[in-house]
Amino acid sequence: MSYIPVIIIGAGRSGTNMLRDTLTKISGVKTWPCDEINYIWRHYNVSYPNDEFTSDMATEKVKKYIHKKFDEMGNNSHTTHLIEKTCANSLRVDFLYEIFPNAKFIHIVRDGRDVVESAKKRWTASLEPSYLSKKLKFVPKTDLPYYGFNYFINRLYKIFSNNNRLAYWGPKFSGMEDKLKSYSLEEVCAFQWKESVDKATNSFTKIPEEQVYMVYYENLTAEPEKYIKDICEFMGVSYQDSTLFKITEDINNHSVGKGITKLRENKKLEKVNTIVADSMEKHNYET
Repeated sequence: MSYIPVIIIGAGRSGTNMLRDTLTKISGVKTWPCDEINYIWRHYNVSYPNDEFTSDMATEKVKKYIHKKFDEMGNNSHTTHLIEKTCANSLRVDFLYEIFPNAKFIHIVRDGRDVVESAKKRWTASLEPSYLSKKLKFVPKTDLPYYGFNYFINRLYKIFSNNNRLAYWGPKFSGMEDKLKSYSLEEVCAFQWKESVDKATNSFTKIPEEQVYMVYYENLTAEPEKYIKDICEFMGVSYQDSTLFKITEDINNHSVGKGITKLRENKKLEKVNTIVADSMEKHNYET
């Protein structure tokens, strides 16, 4: 392996795309030509009902396949660091660490209330064929029938359901289907954030500190040059101070607090706070 795998971990709608897209502006830092590669991570475990993979699910066959796919993308003379960002990975960090024990991990956390409103928009959005087609080339051929059927079901649910949402979106945590039957969509988004943050945070306590960089969305968007510089040093990436402004010019904090305001206006904030409060406090957020 001639490159360093760098895996961005974060709940959906926590700034993982923004962080990946910023870092890949740096020479030698590459990623996949699609948004996520959950299909690759799930190969040989494709029918498992959720994304909470355990370390023992990283069999030798799984490791060999995933290493091969990473090498196909990363083993060239121009790549020093290969960045991967799949939000479902926040539920299976132990599984990832078993596959890549020498990887570097960047854990980004965002205020759960802001995440809820942003995630809700994705749950209720239309499926985008062009977005999915970019991922299609990375679906293992033997898994195509499984994903084709699930895409069909998700599309039908959005069209015919009275709930005005997709059947599923984002990281699938254990028990999510039951939550969808019993709670509002905002509350399900809150549970989704909580499970993603809690499971990742717990897993990172078992990984050497020098392999993990923790960053908060609010800090990153307030002082992007400072934190991207820190992340570059953590990754071992060469950079020039003069280029940091250009690299970080698309990062802004315009969305900070908007979700909280929307939840308050819709009288949903109290219920969401009840779900996320303890996890928020562990990360020094005020609720």
